[in-house]
Amino acid sequence: MIDVQVRIHDRFSVEFKIGYLVKKNLPVNDFMMNTWIFIPNSLDINPSTYTKNQFYNDVKSNIRLITPIYELDEMTDGKALPFIFLQGILRELEVEPTREHLTDYEYQIKMFCSITKSALRRETDRITNNIPNDEIKHTIARFIENITQINNRYREQCSFIKTANLPHEAEIYFAFGDEFLVNQLEYYIYRLLESLKNRYLSDYTQMEEMLMQLVKDGIAYKTTRGYQLVEKNSVDRNRSVVFRMRLLAKYAESHLFLDASKKKDGLMAEQVYYSAAAGISMIFATAIAFSFQQKYGNFTMPLFVALVVSYMLKDRIKELMRYYFVHRLAKKYFDNKTTISIKETLLGWIKEGIDFITDERVPEAIMEMRNRSDLLEADNRNTKEKIILYRKLVRIDGTALDESNQYDVSGVNDIVRFNVFSFIHKMDNPEVSLAVPAENGGYEMTEGERIYYINFLIQLRYDDNIDYKRYRLLVSRNGIEGIEKMQE
Repeated sequence: MIDVQVRIHDRFSVEFKIGYLVKKNLPVNDFMMNTWIFIPNSLDINPSTYTKNQFYNDVKSNIRLITPIYELDEMTDGKALPFIFLQGILRELEVEPTREHLTDYEYQIKMFCSITKSALRRETDRITNNIPNDEIKHTIARFIENITQINNRYREQCSFIKTANLPHEAEIYFAFGDEFLVNQLEYYIYRLLESLKNRYLSDYTQMEEMLMQLVKDGIAYKTTRGYQLVEKNSVDRNRSVVFRMRLLAKYAESHLFLDASKKKDGLMAEQVYYSAAAGISMIFATAIAFSFQQKYGNFTMPLFVALVVSYMLKDRIKELMRYYFVHRLAKKYFDNKTTISIKETLLGWIKEGIDFITDERVPEAIMEMRNRSDLLEADNRNTKEKIILYRKLVRIDGTALDESNQYDVSGVNDIVRFNVFSFIHKMDNPEVSLAVPAENGGYEMTEGERIYYINFLIQLRYDDNIDYKRYRLLVSRNGIEGIEKMQE
């Protein structure tokens, strides 16, 4: 199965989070994802102005394991694996304070933080979207109780580390996880309050008081531990706090990222085809030289002219054959191949390739989903939309993935961020002056917004299943204005 989630990452980037869910009993899990990007002709994006290298410069891909799924209620259970593994490695570290055990302890800290963050996110989303009004107060009280239990159980490590006289690094790793967790709790409480504000008006004040007490307790705890705090009137605009939060987030989830090695795909085949092109052109030139030599003899003017002409044609034939073979290669091979591994265990590979294509090469099902309006279709006859096909082929060894993890990892996430800054150079001003009738007669001026639509149509193939997704990105010269998931 392939799961796709799309969100705006920042002013100029859109993020596609693609989850490849594997069957663990299969050594070969193959997935294919084809994305057709429809770009307005007025943006002047074409093979001459936007090369493959530019496209790959605009695309940033992070490949990581899918975080093991635990609900917040499960995390409070004494039999929850994250706590069991954490306590187990602490005992081993006490008996044998070796570098290997210390590394394992750091890994369990990171895994615990990632799982807790994921559980927090899912629980806040569940409360926001699915809880009836008559159950909301009870749900919030349960949320606070669960968080308090998880925090207390995690912080029990601190006293154990000191009394057991463990290496100083163990205390440092604990503090990193501790600070990360309290920061994440604050973030999700504020996010939860923002979503509850307009939904549960009668009970909001009471819920806000309950949740804000948890925040205040967290701030008091951070003060005692010497962790950095957000200040309302910070001199440096909380620059150092934001920087540290970012570093802690990277640290806490670094164990999930896979080792990725990218190289050009089909390099050997390309050299073989290019050698064949050189050989064909040489055969042509040699045949011309031999035939003229036989007819006119050596050191004659006709032979001299024939050699010059054959040399000129040889180079052209060579380039034409190279061009032909390149396009043949594009159908069979990809631009890049990225091998992915964890702890030197090969998990699989990801191949990717892009090409500009015409309407005629787009599958009928995709063109139907594109569903151009009559006006756009009429305009497209003169100023055709440009279409980029971005192909991905993914292979994951489900058996190796299962054997290389203590936890139940369901698959791999490929987090792709696409930056649209290259697309905005030819855009017009986003503000448009418009006139409307005034209430007291005459007219008055108002403002309109000029945006451009970039359509992403995605085909997902796994096993015998084919799914389709369509997203429309709203872009102006100021950046990304929004994203819409269209009806499939």
